[in-house]
Amino acid sequence: MSLFSLTAPLAERLRPRALEEFVGQEHLLGAGRLLNRAIVADQIVSMILWGPPGSGKTTLARVIAKSTGHKFVAFSAVMNGVKEVRDLVADAQQLLANFGKRTILFVDEIHRFNKAQQDAFLPHLEAGTVILIGATTENPSFAVNGALLSRCRVWTLNALSDANIGEIVALALRDELRGLGKMRLTLADDARAHLINYANGDARAALGALEMAAASVGGENAAQELTLTTIKEAITARNVTYDKGGDEHYNLISALHKSVRGSDPQAALYWLARMLSGGADPLYVARRMVRMASEDIGLADPQALTLALAAKDAAHFLGLPECNTALAECAIYLATAPKSNKTYVAFNAAAAAVAQTRNEPVPLHIRNAPTKLMKQLDYGKGYQYDPDCADGFSGQDHLPESLAGTVFYTPGEFGFERELKKRLDYWERLRRARV
Repeated sequence: MSLFSLTAPLAERLRPRALEEFVGQEHLLGAGRLLNRAIVADQIVSMILWGPPGSGKTTLARVIAKSTGHKFVAFSAVMNGVKEVRDLVADAQQLLANFGKRTILFVDEIHRFNKAQQDAFLPHLEAGTVILIGATTENPSFAVNGALLSRCRVWTLNALSDANIGEIVALALRDELRGLGKMRLTLADDARAHLINYANGDARAALGALEMAAASVGGENAAQELTLTTIKEAITARNVTYDKGGDEHYNLISALHKSVRGSDPQAALYWLARMLSGGADPLYVARRMVRMASEDIGLADPQALTLALAAKDAAHFLGLPECNTALAECAIYLATAPKSNKTYVAFNAAAAAVAQTRNEPVPLHIRNAPTKLMKQLDYGKGYQYDPDCADGFSGQDHLPESLAGTVFYTPGEFGFERELKKRLDYWERLRRARV
């Protein structure tokens, strides 16, 4: 009988049943590693498994349950409510009392747990009635309630390596009981490389594409080679790692920002493409570029902010995919522009002065005086109109008296700020000459 008559997908059939069968996550499950020792010694505690799709979170939870002999119960954060929590805990208490057997509660997408569900579980986690194993693709620091997080150990799973994916694909092709072994299929070298590259570290994606390709070449006695063309036909779209609004979103925008700041246009283009390919909002990217222009370039190249705003308008006007080149143009310009954070530093210094010093009244000579009363109160008295002064510069002070002479902005030595430094030095010499 063909294995394709089985209803379970290939990825489900090939799930490891024991710790020795688990592929990848050597930093957690390798010999002598802490989690490995805890599983073998049956000393596990409530935990959260955090990692990308296809890294083995659900599989690891099942392996832990089987290795320790505990009962495995899957709980849906979306479908089940507080009543189901009470029923589950009652069953777990009875199992523990009658047979000394503990219950592992597995919650996939634990970030979807609502407050009522979390509150219902907390006392039973503390009492040890159930062991919670949660799985999430989102950063637990932001996605999981603090009270629940404090009662769990967080284990970080990595995307599987290309070698790991290759090992899993090879297993699928040779396993006759649970895999595709009875079909006697082979995989061309270029097809294997393409499949592994497509998977992007996601075993489920690799096995899904492999199963689709195998189904297209025939039945049990096919004995055919899966070619590059066959694998490409089985793949609908590149599996781009990006969780819009999640942890990877912030990792990618950080990578883009730091590449621009580091004057690396090649990396800036790559991270921009990663974000846009993953479904990032182009207006969000444009907003961040406006910030980059003012924070990291500033007056070293005033044109940077103008171009960033133009890219924002283009993204709004065109939308994707047409706006991608406008954003790329902006990314390249910002990355290759001279860098200066002097504007950023200057504003922070001025804001600190506002927060830390007495907010004195505006000096009388630079106050506006539109009425007779204001003029009688000396508003605007002694003000010198700079365009009418020699060299177009009066040299008057404009800060409150307590801050007179304070320097917030000091231009850098690159780009347009070099010219600004010449101007400020010139005006300072004029000011000193007129004292």
